[in-house]
Amino acid sequence: SSLNFQSAVVFPNKISTEQQSLMLVKRLLAVAVSCITYLRGIFPESAYGTRYMDDVCVKILREDKNCPGSTQLVKWMLGCYDALQKKYVSLPIQFSYFKCIETYIYTITECYHFKFKYTHNGPLLDFSSKNKRNDSTITCADTRKASVLLIRKIYILMQNLSPLPNDVFLTMKLFYYDEVTPSDYQPPGFKEGECEGMIFEGEPMYLNVGEVPTPFHMLKVKVTTEKQRMENVDKSILKHGETNVPLQVLRVDRDDPEE
Repeated sequence: SSLNFQSAVVFPNKISTEQQSLMLVKRLLAVAVSCITYLRGIFPESAYGTRYMDDVCVKILREDKNCPGSTQLVKWMLGCYDALQKKYVSLPIQFSYFKCIETYIYTITECYHFKFKYTHNGPLLDFSSKNKRNDSTITCADTRKASVLLIRKIYILMQNLSPLPNDVFLTMKLFYYDEVTPSDYQPPGFKEGECEGMIFEGEPMYLNVGEVPTPFHMLKVKVTTEKQRMENVDKSILKHGETNVPLQVLRVDRDDPEE
């Protein structure tokens, strides 16, 4: 079932339909969000199950009656699935840790952006490297390799960032394509967002973690964290993997002028 949050990530031999691609993007989103919350120590061990993505062992959030927070996050994720299925999600799904300093004024201390692009002709593998493969068809092997690399990079980054403060809250925001999204649409578990003041605490550091292309979708993951939390991150660690593409530190994200 597409709503089975706990299923393993299985890469088909060929991603030949949009539905197969969507299924894979949903699973990847579940794995990424689960890894982040697990490695940032947000929920207890009991809130996770163990699954495999290729040969990588990953933790996946589950609804745990003893942990209302994990149950709520699973519900939000299913709401994201609904919006993804309907092609309403545009700009990032923002998944933030924040502190409330007064009513409706929040300071964000760490933020994860999951950005989706829906494509029909197939996205380009945009790794900004000399061997960029222009106009090439995305194969399942490309998608599998990029997916595993993305999750490994998330693991490496999360294990090396300094801990979050104890008094953080977790929130999730969806952004829509206004021209196709019905004005009264809210996915299950979401409500109309208030336009609260958002202040980043400290000096933000922008990290481009990676992207995963399929013939029908592109998923990009970015992290904004407090610069001091990066002090323990060995820069050579960020170059880990079977690629010469490091985890890029972005000063200005020219790809996303709307952000």
